[in-house]
Amino acid sequence: MKSEALVGACLERIAEREREVHAWAYLDTERALAEARARDREAPRSALHGVPVGIKDVIDTADMPTEYNSPIYRGHQPKWDAACVALLRRAGCVILGKTATTEFANNHPAQTRNPHNLAHTPGGSSSGSAAAVADRMVPLALGTQTGGSVIRPGAYCGVAACKPSFGSINRAGLKFVSESLDTIGVFARTAQELAPLLHVLTGRPVSQERVSKPRVGFCRTPRWRDADGETQANLQRAGEQLGKAGAKVVDFDLPKGSDAMFDRHSSVMGYESARALAYEYMNFPEQISDDLRPRLEKGWKVTREDYDEVRGIARTCRRALADQLREFDFLLTPSAPGAAPASLASTGDPVFNRAWTLFGVPCVTVPFGKAANGLPLAVQLVGAMDQDMKLVAWAHWLECQLR
Repeated sequence: MKSEALVGACLERIAEREREVHAWAYLDTERALAEARARDREAPRSALHGVPVGIKDVIDTADMPTEYNSPIYRGHQPKWDAACVALLRRAGCVILGKTATTEFANNHPAQTRNPHNLAHTPGGSSSGSAAAVADRMVPLALGTQTGGSVIRPGAYCGVAACKPSFGSINRAGLKFVSESLDTIGVFARTAQELAPLLHVLTGRPVSQERVSKPRVGFCRTPRWRDADGETQANLQRAGEQLGKAGAKVVDFDLPKGSDAMFDRHSSVMGYESARALAYEYMNFPEQISDDLRPRLEKGWKVTREDYDEVRGIARTCRRALADQLREFDFLLTPSAPGAAPASLASTGDPVFNRAWTLFGVPCVTVPFGKAANGLPLAVQLVGAMDQDMKLVAWAHWLECQLR
């Protein structure tokens, strides 16, 4: 399909659904169509030449406003593209628009609704990216994860999403929340479609290995009790189906000390977020939401000693986890505690994401199953550090087995 036709179809879908879903922070239809026509006149630059992509509105764009969903930055127009946006343009992609985000990619919700049920959250903070891909407004989108902001909205909206290894995608031009946690991630309709996007953004080649009969660690995590009955049964069913497909599925326990990472992630994120937003907090306190301001105040109270202690434990666990993962192709674990909650006041609980983000390892969520209310369920794959493309290949294998 020509780029102009594909972009036009996306814009038609947006015109039909955006008033209900609210997935976009900024769109310029004429600019997008003009860019698509220009791509159609060129020789293909990559496998994604002419493909439209949505960009989370905490990532700078030279030709579109970047407002971080904050009144402090209304009308803010960067003079540059973030590195990841520049790489997409270099590959011939069409930047369709800016997708809605929570305030500074933190916890104050955007206006976005879950396209499967408008009364339910799409998750966050990459709310618009997940919802736009799920509602077929755009085939690909970028998000960011500091706690669970790629994997959880992907799971809630029923799309594939990847939080790659920490640092895999260059973060120049991203408005930081937490410099040691923030990771740019990607959304697509299927795991297979994640691979070429990651290739463009990381330079890592798409895995050509034939994958079969993986060694799978069934990882309930120390917070298994926080998963609802549907999620527990769904993950068990996924493990059983993979076993029937030839996988060797065995129980997997996280390294000693990992329990603390599910609760103390907030010490690292809080400490770093307070400092990352120090300018805004000191100069525009009245324009920071009532949701975010107390979190920043709490972050200022985290001591350097506590911050360093948690990061030290995380380093120890990271090394131990790397040793354990040598025996496995991937871990199978919950993406979220359940289906998307019936609330627009919260983006859901990142309990099954925080530790993996702190460990820096790659994660992929794949849609699998439905809750009793019809909303999507999902499973999460976790891999070894810097094995992002192999993990995405396994995710594609898994989605084929679980159809």
